[in-house]
Amino acid sequence: MNKRPRRGRPAHDDVLTPKEWHTLHAIQHGMTQRAVAKRQGVSVDAVKYHARNIREKLGVADRSEMRRWFRAPRDSALAKEIPVEAPLQLGPIGQIARTVRDIREASDWYGRTLGLPHLYTFGHLAFFDCGGTRLMLTDQHGVKADESILYLRVPDIQAAHRELGERGIQFDAAPHMIHRHADGTEEWMAFFKDPEGRPLAIMAQARK
Repeated sequence: MNKRPRRGRPAHDDVLTPKEWHTLHAIQHGMTQRAVAKRQGVSVDAVKYHARNIREKLGVADRSEMRRWFRAPRDSALAKEIPVEAPLQLGPIGQIARTVRDIREASDWYGRTLGLPHLYTFGHLAFFDCGGTRLMLTDQHGVKADESILYLRVPDIQAAHRELGERGIQFDAAPHMIHRHADGTEEWMAFFKDPEGRPLAIMAQARK
């Protein structure tokens, strides 16, 4: 007897579907549901639907718990890495950020006028090389007169997040992937604050 085909979407071999991982990482990066919807090109209701599924699958109660939950996607380069027992070492600074009025105008000025090598652009973000330190330009949040975000590069973001947490650092959210390049290289970050409440982040790249 032939079995009837199962209706609905096929089962996924990870705890979350690719859309749900993308939504979770956007939420962990501090984006609102409306911002996530705009970035993904879907409705706010669709983002709410994904967020509800994420909470049910992970067994978390709210957005705050979602932001602190951590696990790498099954197909992530981070999940393939073998932990190496080594002393934690922060630095050097990997990235600095600058808000701008208009990303196209600013990209032209930083690239053509200043002559900074352009690395890549996606959405409202543009990246340039500053002598080995990456400069991120964004017009998502408006121009801020007084700002300074320090991004500290670490070789193993999972180990750094764990060790800094043991030292009393309270992260705003768990490490989360913010971008996957065409060659599969992944960008991971986790944010925390200094005693004065100013933001810092640890950051790492992961490759398969």
